[in-house]
Amino acid sequence: MARSAEAVSDIHELRAQLERMQGRRLDAPVLPTHPAFTSLLPGGGLRPGSAYSLSPSASLLLALMARPSQDGAWCGAIGMPELGAEAAERYGLDLDRLVFVPDPGPRWLAVTATIAEVLPVVAVRPPSRVSEKEVARLAARLRDRGTVLLVQGAWPQAEATIDVTDPRWAGLGDGHGYLSGRELTVTVTHRRSPGARRARMLLPAADGTVSLLEQAVAPPRLRAVPDAYETAAAG
Repeated sequence: MARSAEAVSDIHELRAQLERMQGRRLDAPVLPTHPAFTSLLPGGGLRPGSAYSLSPSASLLLALMARPSQDGAWCGAIGMPELGAEAAERYGLDLDRLVFVPDPGPRWLAVTATIAEVLPVVAVRPPSRVSEKEVARLAARLRDRGTVLLVQGAWPQAEATIDVTDPRWAGLGDGHGYLSGRELTVTVTHRRSPGARRARMLLPAADGTVSLLEQAVAPPRLRAVPDAYETAAAG
């Protein structure tokens, strides 16, 4: 019993040290996102005060931002001139609480840090690399304000990396037709969890919704599409 008590004490002390180092509680509430991502993200949502590295997919970004926006959170999108209000609204974002900064200029990092002071969810596409010192400074600000940063591209010290692979579009015939829905694999790699979590989902489905694919349900007729379609049709 004495040894067990010592072990519990050691665990609590280690936990306290980690929380002091990271500036947040390990069991702090997460920001809920779309239910399709619940089983992939540790804690079932986005952790306030953290940065996430995303594949350059507009659909993935908007799907992650939709639930916080619907719950009343203000969201910002920086350095994404092609990201339109129509696409955001289609995914369920509240346009009255969405701030666009299409061209932040060379001081994009300062703009991001300023917006992260006042908005709880901020998305950015970095046009250039950042130093470890700059990343650490922004990370401290995110923790202080409890802001979630969604970065389209690689990002040092990211809480998790969220990738999309193997896209297959529905609605495309032999050289004709309209792209109506997309099936793909979403993979989440967390820096403190072994292995990766994967799920096959419709992002989006033909009706614009996002959903996990059930193995027992046959998906609609799909045709593999070259990677060039990813950027053109993601929004």
